[in-house]
Amino acid sequence: MVSVTEQYEAYPYPERDPADEAKRLIVGSPSHPWEIDHWLFGGRRDWSRPFRALVAGGGTGDGLIQLAQVLTSAGVEHAITYVDLSTQARAVAEARAQARGLTGIKFHTGSLLDASDMGPFDYIDCCGVLHHLPQPEDGFRALRAALAPSGGMGFMVYAPYGRSGVYPLQEAFGALFDGLPPEARLQKARAIVAALPEGHPFRANRNLGDHEASDAGFYDLLLHGQDRAYAMGELLETLAATGWRLQGFATPALYDLARIADRPEGMDDATATGVAEKLRGTIRMHIAYAVPAEDARKPARGSDRTLVPRLRGVQAAALARAVAQGRDIPVTLKEAQAVLRLPKAAAPLIAAIDGKRPLSAIAQGAGLDPIAFGGTWAKAERELVDWGLLVYSALGAGGRR
Repeated sequence: MVSVTEQYEAYPYPERDPADEAKRLIVGSPSHPWEIDHWLFGGRRDWSRPFRALVAGGGTGDGLIQLAQVLTSAGVEHAITYVDLSTQARAVAEARAQARGLTGIKFHTGSLLDASDMGPFDYIDCCGVLHHLPQPEDGFRALRAALAPSGGMGFMVYAPYGRSGVYPLQEAFGALFDGLPPEARLQKARAIVAALPEGHPFRANRNLGDHEASDAGFYDLLLHGQDRAYAMGELLETLAATGWRLQGFATPALYDLARIADRPEGMDDATATGVAEKLRGTIRMHIAYAVPAEDARKPARGSDRTLVPRLRGVQAAALARAVAQGRDIPVTLKEAQAVLRLPKAAAPLIAAIDGKRPLSAIAQGAGLDPIAFGGTWAKAERELVDWGLLVYSALGAGGRR
């Protein structure tokens, strides 16, 4: 069997070229500071204070570079600790940071199980790692022990239904290629996958694409020797057993049963979320934020008029024009497609989103009284936040390059 460390030494993941840093910044969820602020700090974090973060199992550095670049562009004092078992993955991440001139990072080769010796941290990023541990619960506990009071975690773990066809192939390849080096395993597996019949569950799963993107992506998806997925019920149980509480998903709409079917009266949230996951059938990974189990804090909401709204992945002017014209707003994700219908009255409010004005100033500029503003904004907020297009944060810069 090829160990996890051996795999990532041979095929650092995801495959990245540090020279590309001159052309683009890869952004996403979790760990964009605006999103962190929204879900973990109520959109009200004081960014004049230093920010301590851990990137646990940072791989080739996507989450690390996003976090460090946005904080640097915004002028936020920060100290980020990166840790990963793979020296090759670390080398790529270091080269990417060097290409951007990012200096607030300390790199370590090691295990996230030792996180408590490095902390405490205001924020922990752990994306695509916990499900590869021999005992994932140990990882959840170790990260909880490294968290500072009032801190939180952004994480990603695999989900089962959107990865249909993956695990039978992983098991088959593990039996077939036992004892072979990574390069030979990859070559043989590629030949078998190319010959799979059209009706094979893996061939039929159009939600998956890593195996087509790169050798590292193929290996990580289909040849991993230590990999598990969490259905929603299992994830919630694991969080509760290890001292965490789910704070929210980066895209809450995917888990909203009421958007798919009539939710039975009296059904609890945990059950409803699990049913929604089964009905979607396309969720490949759970991207979410967690806080300590005993912490009752809430995500940001527009009922607090001091908050500053930020749009992600869409321009305010273009969105406002479409809303003013009564046009449907299409949202296309790998997991789902949706059409947003926002009230025309929301158009001038959306047009006023500039990353500087709080909601109170937007309402005042539109000439709306609090009741009229509240009703209109709540309808827009529900759709935009739930589909990951709007968060609240007063952090100044987007970090784009």
